[in-house]
Amino acid sequence: MKTTKILIGFTFTVLLYISLVSFVNNSKTEYVPLQQKKWIAPASADSKINPLKGDAKSIASGKRMFKMVCAVCHGMKGKGDGVGGAGLNPKPANLTSEAVQSQSDGAIYWKIEQGRGSMPNYKTSLKEKNKWQIINYLRTLKK
Repeated sequence: MKTTKILIGFTFTVLLYISLVSFVNNSKTEYVPLQQKKWIAPASADSKINPLKGDAKSIASGKRMFKMVCAVCHGMKGKGDGVGGAGLNPKPANLTSEAVQSQSDGAIYWKIEQGRGSMPNYKTSLKEKNKWQIINYLRTLKK
C-alpha cells in the first residue's frame, strides 16, 4: 500500500514536471508580424477595380463594417493591435503601414476574400459592396 502511494506520488510529480516544461517551452514562441511575411496577391488581382467611389457615405459604411468584422484583430485604428489579435501568430497586419497601403485595391480585396492563417476568408460572409467599402475606409488610415 505504501509502495503504491509512493509510485502514484512519483508518477504525479513526473507528469507535473513534464507539463510545466512543455508549457514553458511553448510560451517562448516567437511571433512574426504578418506584414513581415510576404503575402502577395496574384497579379490578376491588381486588375480588379473598386467600383465604389471613396465618398463619405462609402467610407462611413466601410468604417462600420471594419469595426464589426476587422477591428477585433486589427485594432480600432488598423494598427494590428486589436485584443483578438494579441495571441495570434503571425500578428495581424498594420493596415496603416506602407506595405499595406501601397497595395492595389484589388490585391486587398483578394486578401479579404482569401484570408490567411488565423484571418478567416470573407468570400461569402461579406457582400462584395461591403468589402469595397472596407477598402475605401482602409485608405483613410494611411500613416
